[in-house]
Amino acid sequence: MDFVVHLGDLIVRFLGSLYPFFRDINNFIGWLLPFLVSYRVIYVIIGLFFTRKFKSAKKKHKYGIVIAARNEETVIGNLIDSINKQDYPKELLDIFVVADNCTDKTAEIVRKKGCICYERFDSERKTKGFALEFLFNNIEKDYGIMSYEGYFVFDADNLLKQDYISKMNDAFDSGEKIITSYRNIKNIDENWITMSFAVHWLRSIRFNHRARSFLHLATNIQGTGYLFASEVVQNGWHYTSLTEDRGLTADAVSQGYRISYQDAAEFYDEQTPNYKVAYNQKLRWSKGLLINFKESGLKLFINIIFGRKYAKVKWSKEEQEERPWWKNFLIGIKDRFIMFDTFMHLLPTNVINLFRWILVVLILRSCYVYTTGATDIYFFAGGTYLAQILRYFFPITIQITPGFNAIWQTFLIGVWARLFFRMGLYIENIIVPWYILFLERKRIKKMPIRKIFINSLLWPIFDIVGRYTTYIALFKKVSWKPVPHNSKITIDDINKQQVFSK
Repeated sequence: MDFVVHLGDLIVRFLGSLYPFFRDINNFIGWLLPFLVSYRVIYVIIGLFFTRKFKSAKKKHKYGIVIAARNEETVIGNLIDSINKQDYPKELLDIFVVADNCTDKTAEIVRKKGCICYERFDSERKTKGFALEFLFNNIEKDYGIMSYEGYFVFDADNLLKQDYISKMNDAFDSGEKIITSYRNIKNIDENWITMSFAVHWLRSIRFNHRARSFLHLATNIQGTGYLFASEVVQNGWHYTSLTEDRGLTADAVSQGYRISYQDAAEFYDEQTPNYKVAYNQKLRWSKGLLINFKESGLKLFINIIFGRKYAKVKWSKEEQEERPWWKNFLIGIKDRFIMFDTFMHLLPTNVINLFRWILVVLILRSCYVYTTGATDIYFFAGGTYLAQILRYFFPITIQITPGFNAIWQTFLIGVWARLFFRMGLYIENIIVPWYILFLERKRIKKMPIRKIFINSLLWPIFDIVGRYTTYIALFKKVSWKPVPHNSKITIDDINKQQVFSK
C-alpha cells in the first residue's frame, strides 16, 4: 500500500512539474486563436453598412435547377410554383428533382408540374450529397452537365421571390462562379427554436456574407439557395458527406474559386420547431464540420503557403504578365488570405479548446496544486461582465493547502470556473437576437416584442447545443436523418403578408 501511495505521489508530482510549461503554451494558444480571427470584427462593421451590388445583367443565362427531395409532397409543389412565377424566361430554366427514397407522392407531384424527375432508392447512402450525385449523373447521361451554364440548388421547402433568379443572374453575369443568397424564414415566429435558426442564418449574412462579398473575398455556402457555374461539376458532384454544403465550400475555395453573395436575391425556407429534430440537425452539422476539415484542411493550409500554385483555378501567364508586379503580389496575398479565412472557418476550435482545458486546467493544474497549494483564487473568476459585477460585490477567495485533497478541490474549481464563464457568455449573448432582428426588421416577418424577449432568453441554448454536439460528434457515429417540412405557406401568402404589413 505504501508503494502504491509513493508511486502515485511521484506521478502526480511529475505531472505537476509539467504544468508551468504547458500553462504558458495554453495561454499562448488562448491568445493566438482569438488573434487569428480578430479581423472578423471588420466583417461585422462592414456588414452593418455595406454589401456588394451587382449591375443588371447583359445576358440571360441558361440554368438547371436541382432539388433533392425525400417525402416532400406537402411543400415541393409550392416551391415549383414559386419557380414558375419567376420574372425570368422559362425557356432558360429546367427543373430537375431527385425523389430520394420517397414513399409518398413527391415524384408524381413534380412530374405533373412539368419537372424532370429521377427516382432513387438506396437505403445505405442516405445523405443529400448522394442524392445530388445521383441526380447530376443522370443529368450528364441524358442532357450533358455542360449544356447548362449554371445550376441552382434548392431544398423542397424553399420559396423564391419573383425576381430571385434575375438577381442571381446579375451576379452570375458579372463573372462570379459560385453565389449564395439572402435566406429568410417562413416560420420565424413559430417558437424559440425557429427564431434561433433564423437568427443563426441572419447572423451569418450580417457577420460574414455581406462583408466578404463587398471585399471580393470568399464566403461560405449554407445548405440551399445557391448557384454555381457548370464547370464546378463538369466531372460530377462529389460532395457526399453529412454536410455537402461545407464540403463544396472547402473544396471550391481550395481549388481557387471565390464564393460571392447576392443580397438582393431572397428566398424563404422552413425551420423545424422540434427540439429533437433540431438537435439531430446540429449534431449532423458538427460531425460534417469535422469530416470536412479532415478532407480539405490540409489543402487549404498548403494553399495558404503557396497561393494558387496547387489549385485547379489558376491565373494564366498572360493575365500575370498583363498586370504590374505589385498587383500580382497583392493578388497573391489576397488569395492566401481567402484560403486562411476558409481554413479558420473550418478549424474545430471548440475541440482544441476542450482538449487544452482538460489537459492543462483540470489535470496538470490539479497535480501542480497538490505540491504547491493555492491562495486567493477568486470564486467568481473570469472576464465576463457577470464575473466582474459579482466579484465587485462578493470578493470571495479560496485557499487550497497542498496534499491529495488539493487535487479534487482544484478539479472542481476548474469545472465551476468553466461553467460560470459559459453562464456569463450566455447572459451576454441574449442581446444578439435583438441586434440581428433590428437590422433585418424590414425584411423579416414582424413579431410581438414580448415573443422576441422570451425567445431571446432561450437563444444562447442554440449556440450551446452547437458547441456540445461538436464534442459528441468526436466519438459518435452520426447518420443523416430527414428534417420534416409541414408548412403550407405559399409565395403568394408571403407577398400578401408583406403588402399588409406595409
